[in-house]
Amino acid sequence: MNILITGVAGFIGFSLANNLLKENDKIKVYGLDNYDDYYSKKIKNLRIKELKKSRNFKFLKIDITNRNLLKKKLKEKKFDYVIHLAAQAGVRFSALQPRKYINTNIFGFINILDSILDHPPRKILYASSSSVYGDSDNLPSREKDKLLPINIYASSKKLNEVIAKFYSRYHNLTLVGLRFFTVYGEWGRPDMFLFKIFKSFSLQNKFYLNNLGNHKRDFTYINDVIEITKKLIFTKKIKSQNSVFNICSNKPIKITKIVDFFQEKYGMLKVIKISRNRLDVKNTHGSNNIIKKLISFNKFTNYKTGIINSYKWYKKHKIYKI
Repeated sequence: MNILITGVAGFIGFSLANNLLKENDKIKVYGLDNYDDYYSKKIKNLRIKELKKSRNFKFLKIDITNRNLLKKKLKEKKFDYVIHLAAQAGVRFSALQPRKYINTNIFGFINILDSILDHPPRKILYASSSSVYGDSDNLPSREKDKLLPINIYASSKKLNEVIAKFYSRYHNLTLVGLRFFTVYGEWGRPDMFLFKIFKSFSLQNKFYLNNLGNHKRDFTYINDVIEITKKLIFTKKIKSQNSVFNICSNKPIKITKIVDFFQEKYGMLKVIKISRNRLDVKNTHGSNNIIKKLISFNKFTNYKTGIINSYKWYKKHKIYKI
């Protein structure tokens, strides 16, 4: 079985590839990435080094905005499943370089879809985001809710869903959108909230707490995300050719609660509270009722266990040096 994972040097892409390769020696993973410099390439190198331990992993260094090269490299390959996770990440950065987000997240997605039309896979999963819901007060957010993105990144993800709907109808492809909420855990992104806490504590630097710590996030542990994603890849229960699901714990946590737990467990942080960035939503909280019924997944990891596991891994690999 051949599976293509784009964004394989990224957090979720790597974690999915690593899990598939370790659990099933009949799966061959083709991992595609361009090594974007949005955050340190050192952790990306560590991820790819880990994946290359498997003889069933093949790395393709390609930028998805390079349409001609992408079509050339993928033209003759037949994939059973395609998992499109490559994207330009970061809400705030999208305000500074909107064209980069449009090129990568929108045209890049189209390029991937066009490149596999000659040999359509059984199913294509792609990354959307909880940010498509915007700053809604109607929580928890449900898949049927109106989408009201408030930044370029979120808008690009909303348009991905529109593009998926078109390709599913016009090209008879099966596409599944994954609205990831706040994913955290081992091998995570160094620019994300939790790893910023870890680094500030490790180096005894100041930790800047956005929105005075008053916002809530639907933290979802990486192991849970991977198990859900795998089930969605292989399930035959999805009847629609175009569907979208919330990938979340349905348990929003106030940011100050995370900070307080970390300090109680490991020691004091030098916390500096700052006002809210207007590009950030106040709260995220997703309903996971549909996904739980579809794939019978109910056991979500407690945030305290997730933080302990993440920090243990962080210290072991000395990520604060990255």
